[in-house]
Amino acid sequence: MTSKKAILFGASGFIGSYLLEGLLNDPDYAQVTVVVRKNLDKSNPKLKVLIGDYNTLPSLRNEIIADDVFIALGTTRKNTPDEKVYYQVDHDYPVLAARIAKENGAKSVFVVTAVGSNANSSVFYVRTKGETERDMIALDMEHTHIFRPSMIMGNRQERRPLEKSFIGLFSLINPLLIGPAKKYRGIQAKDIAKSMLAAAKKTSGKVQVYEWEEMVGLV
Repeated sequence: MTSKKAILFGASGFIGSYLLEGLLNDPDYAQVTVVVRKNLDKSNPKLKVLIGDYNTLPSLRNEIIADDVFIALGTTRKNTPDEKVYYQVDHDYPVLAARIAKENGAKSVFVVTAVGSNANSSVFYVRTKGETERDMIALDMEHTHIFRPSMIMGNRQERRPLEKSFIGLFSLINPLLIGPAKKYRGIQAKDIAKSMLAAAKKTSGKVQVYEWEEMVGLV
């Protein structure tokens, strides 16, 4: 009998919306909890919706219970120009979410960062993602899965004209990125979600890092 529980942060986002669909359709999970800022226009007997954000998360502590934690939180510099707020969304919130879930018995965390993440970088974006990975690993969960996409491809609901042109460019240059450069290939948001769900079904080591080749290998 299926008894696994999943919790998802970032369910209304590009990757998160695919993850939610996949989790709800996955017979391995009896319950899927999402933490969102506003209610989702979705109903499913397996779905439990918690309304919250970084600031209110501690008050939801007793309901943040799952075996597997999926984190697809993120923002853009355009939407969040303030570096302090950006860091809170991209670093503080994922680490706090995983820590509370671990304290409540979660065994595995699956988190989206970015290719080239490096806690020692002088580039704010790259350093933030690297510090998120570093601090997530430091939580010492039984299994930590880190997914590092380059350009995230597919059709977003929100309009991002510049990103759309980049996606067009990546469609052309993807085949040219070979050898060590493969990790910079663009990947569809739905395939990132599929790879995260597939990773949850495999027995794996303590810390696993997935770049383009590893993610595509799981799809």
